[in-house]
Amino acid sequence: MKNKYIDLIDQTFYFPQEEFELKNNWLQFHGIDLKQLVADYGSPLKFTYLPKISQNIKAAQGWFQDAIKAHDYKGEYHYCYCTKSSHFKHVLDEALKNNIHIETSSAFDLDIVQQLKRSGKIKPDTYIVSNGFKRDQYIDNIAQLVNQGHDNSISVIDNYEELGLLRGAINRPFNVGIRIASEEEPKFEFYTSRLGIGYKDIVPFYKKQIQNDEKVSLKMLHFFINTGIRDTAYYWNELNKCLNVYVQLKKICPELDSLNIGGGFPIKNSLAFEYDYAYMIHEIVGQIKQYCVQAGVDEPNIFTEFGSYTVGESGGAIFQVLYQKQQNDREKWNMINSSFITTLPDTWAINKRFIMLPLNGWNNEYERVLLGGLTCDSDDYYNSEQHMNAIYLPKYNKDRPLFLGFFNTGAYQETIGGFGGLQHCLIPQPKHILIDRDEEGNLTTSLFSEQQKSEQLLSLLGYSESPLTVTSEEDVELPETINYSI
Repeated sequence: MKNKYIDLIDQTFYFPQEEFELKNNWLQFHGIDLKQLVADYGSPLKFTYLPKISQNIKAAQGWFQDAIKAHDYKGEYHYCYCTKSSHFKHVLDEALKNNIHIETSSAFDLDIVQQLKRSGKIKPDTYIVSNGFKRDQYIDNIAQLVNQGHDNSISVIDNYEELGLLRGAINRPFNVGIRIASEEEPKFEFYTSRLGIGYKDIVPFYKKQIQNDEKVSLKMLHFFINTGIRDTAYYWNELNKCLNVYVQLKKICPELDSLNIGGGFPIKNSLAFEYDYAYMIHEIVGQIKQYCVQAGVDEPNIFTEFGSYTVGESGGAIFQVLYQKQQNDREKWNMINSSFITTLPDTWAINKRFIMLPLNGWNNEYERVLLGGLTCDSDDYYNSEQHMNAIYLPKYNKDRPLFLGFFNTGAYQETIGGFGGLQHCLIPQPKHILIDRDEEGNLTTSLFSEQQKSEQLLSLLGYSESPLTVTSEEDVELPETINYSI
C-alpha cells in the first residue's frame, strides 16, 4: 500500500525537480545538504543561497536577448534590481556581479547606492531609477547623486509637484521618467493605481512642464501592473494602452528612448508551478516592436525592475515541529519552534503561499495537520483555510525530530518582519545563514546574524541602558550535533 509521504508527493507532482531531490531520505535544495545545515546551525534558521540570485538574473537577460534577436529589435534591454525586495548587502553584492542596474523607492535606498558607488560596485554607467513618492530627504538624495555627475540617474515622476522639487534641488541638466497610473483589474478595491499620473494626463503634463525646459529631459515612460506580468487579456490591454501613450510622447519628445515595464515575474510557490518566462518575454518584445513599427517610431530600450524574481527563490526557512496537539477528532496541530507572523509575515498578512516540504520522514506514513506558531496570536498559523491545499506531513513522532522547510522566501520577509527589531510576543528572530559556492563549486556557509537575544529586545524596549550589540561569529556557540535517526 502506497501510504508514505514520498508516495503522496510522487502521485501528486513530478519529483524530483531541478532544485529538490532526496538523498539518504533527507531533502536537498540546490544540492545543499539540509540535514548537515541543521546539524551545524540548529533550528529555527533562515538562509540565503546566493548563487540562485545570479542564476535568475542571467536567465532573464538571456530570454530578453533571444527575443530581441528573434524580432530584430533595435532597442537594448536593461535589468534593474528592485531593492525594496531585499536591501541586504550580500544580496546587492551578488546581484551586481551581473551587469545590472538599480531601482530605488526611498531616500535611504540612495544612501546604499552611494556606498556601493564608493566601493566600485555601482559604475558611472549604472542606471539608478528612482521610483516612489518623493519628498524632502528623497529629493535631496536624488539631487546629490545627480549633482555629483551620475548622468544615468532617472527620477520617475509620481505626481505633479515632484518635478518642481527636483528642479529646485538639482543644479545641472537631469533626466526624468513619468509613471503611468495603470487601471487595476475589476476585483481590486480601487480602479486606478495611487502611483503615477493618469493615461490621459501624461501628454498635457509633458507639454506644460517639460517640453520647453532645457534643464529637464524626459527619457523614460514607466508602466507597472500590480498583478504582475501574466498572459491575460487584462495585461495585454494595459500594455497596449501604455504603448499608445509612448507613441504619442515619442512623436513630440525625441529624447524619450526607454520604456520601463516594471516587475511582476512570478516565482515558484508550489511543486506544480508552471510559467513560460521565455514565451512571455518573446510576446512582450514582439508587441512593443509591432506597435512602434506601425506608428513609425523607434523601438524603446526596455527596462525591467525584477525584485521577487531576483531574490525570492534564493531564500528559505527551517523549523522543527516541537509538539503535536490533538484539539478535536479532526484537527491536529503541529507546533513549530518559531512564529509565522514574525519570520514569514506574508503568510498571514496577504495569505501568500510558499513551497513547504518536510526535510526528513519521507518514508513515514503521512497525516493531515495544521501548522501553528509560538505566539499567542490566533492568526499565527499556516493551514488549508488560508491556502489552497491541505497540509500533509509525515506522521509526528515525539522521539524522531521532524523538520520543515519553507522555500523561496527570500523577498520582503525580513524587511516586513522588521529584521533586527522587536518581534511579536518577543519570539526571537532566528539566526540567518549565507550559503555560497567557491571557485571550485563547493558549498560554503557563514553566519550572517545570530538568533536574537533577550538583551537586544530589552534594550529596544527601554529596559537596558547598554547599547545594542551584534554578536560576532567568534562569540557564537553553535548547537551540538543532533542525532537524526529516522
